[in-house]
Amino acid sequence: MKPAADQYDAVIVGSGFGGSLVAHALSRAGWRVLVLERGTWARRDSLDWNPREISIRNRYGAASPILVRQYGARRFSRVFPPALVGGQSVLYGGASLRLREADLARWPLSYAELEPYYARAEEVLGVHGAATTAPWEPPRLNGYPFPPGELTAPSRRLHQAARQLGYSPQRLPLAINAGDPTRPRCVECTTCDGFPCRIRAKNDLAEKVLIPAQASGVEVADQTTVASLRLDRGAVRSVHCRDGSSGEEFEVRGRVVVMAAGALYSPAILLRSGLGQGADGAFLGRHLMRHCNGVVVAVFPFSTNPGRCFHKQLCFTEFYEDLRVQLGTATGVIQDIYTPSAEVLRHFAPLGLGRAAHLLAGNIQNLVCIAEDEPQPENRVSLATERDEHGLELIAVEHRYSRADVRRRTYLVTRARRILRRAGGWPVHTRMIDTFSHALGTIRFGDSPATGALDLDCRYWSLDNLYVTDSSFMPTSGGVNPSLTIAANALRVADRIVAAWGSS
Repeated sequence: MKPAADQYDAVIVGSGFGGSLVAHALSRAGWRVLVLERGTWARRDSLDWNPREISIRNRYGAASPILVRQYGARRFSRVFPPALVGGQSVLYGGASLRLREADLARWPLSYAELEPYYARAEEVLGVHGAATTAPWEPPRLNGYPFPPGELTAPSRRLHQAARQLGYSPQRLPLAINAGDPTRPRCVECTTCDGFPCRIRAKNDLAEKVLIPAQASGVEVADQTTVASLRLDRGAVRSVHCRDGSSGEEFEVRGRVVVMAAGALYSPAILLRSGLGQGADGAFLGRHLMRHCNGVVVAVFPFSTNPGRCFHKQLCFTEFYEDLRVQLGTATGVIQDIYTPSAEVLRHFAPLGLGRAAHLLAGNIQNLVCIAEDEPQPENRVSLATERDEHGLELIAVEHRYSRADVRRRTYLVTRARRILRRAGGWPVHTRMIDTFSHALGTIRFGDSPATGALDLDCRYWSLDNLYVTDSSFMPTSGGVNPSLTIAANALRVADRIVAAWGSS
């Protein structure tokens, strides 16, 4: 959708956590803000809770693919990631965890500097949680905006089993409304993680941030592809775009341009703009991380969720620091996670196991292990020679885990298996996660151009008015979902932009 004007105070490319929170903050400072988004608004209809439409037919898949080579594959595969206003938040399960103090040891920013912004992000996102004294819990100056809801039966089963093993299960902080009377409340269905919320109870960015921001003057141009940035004399002069509905090409200008299209798309746009040839070439598109994740699947001799209720409610953090001395990184966390429908399990099951997966779906319960992965320069985003229907180079993604990454995941998988076994199940499979929903690190920040492409304020070193606020800025991944950290940093950077550039 072509925007109403061609000149703004800030042009933001992308509407995920990094883009929406900057738009929120700048609009409150009186700035005239335009958000450009290649995806569409979620329809919020009955098909948004249909597993076949969302998970199998990929209802919101992008029009153009990215090319992915991972797990040692010799060839690239074509993948169509979801494209939505609000980014991954529309499909995520609401997990809102902070990084720990030790995670930021290799950052040019301390946890103490980020803590107030974590609190602001939790307030903006309406996070429901309970402050605890759990092992390695990061310090916080204030409690959560809302308390968590009651544990449902599947979560209680795992909670009891973990306690019997001497573990300390914690409530998973969630940006899902269980107690705010001003918004629709969660009905505890099984179509949350991986689905848009039809009743708008998930506090995704489209619902919780962008729609209110539009009322304050923020303009959102959806179905808009950003091809490149026009650069001149150390600054971004304009953003070159294409209207996905009409095919019309146009340009927009801003005093400040914010890249927030995600760790795969932001570096690709900058590479198309001619960056990455100088000193920043050591960082632009490189050091891609995604976490080393695995879902441990267990079969139980009874129906695990006969009431078909939501149960992404628990988190196990006590293993977080177990391997840091040996490996230099966090280990990670274990979380409760939903079981896909029988139809989806059958479709994605390994060859020969589809029928069994379909028959046993009602007896399955899972835990997901989220392990930190290392920032390796050869894990990267680059431009392919193949082009899309608009003549733009496709994005090529190459990724391989290190032995240490796999060791951290295996460490967590072993403990997840113990919990599921104590709960009465028999772990039968560990499924690797092949999506890049936690992609980060491809335009890292540092304390000098020798350590990152961005400065401490996430401003591109060689361009006065270009900032990057999505997950690309992160130099390490930590062992938790990065969404809350992206949101907190976006609010921090927005303050720095206002301080540097003044009012509108």
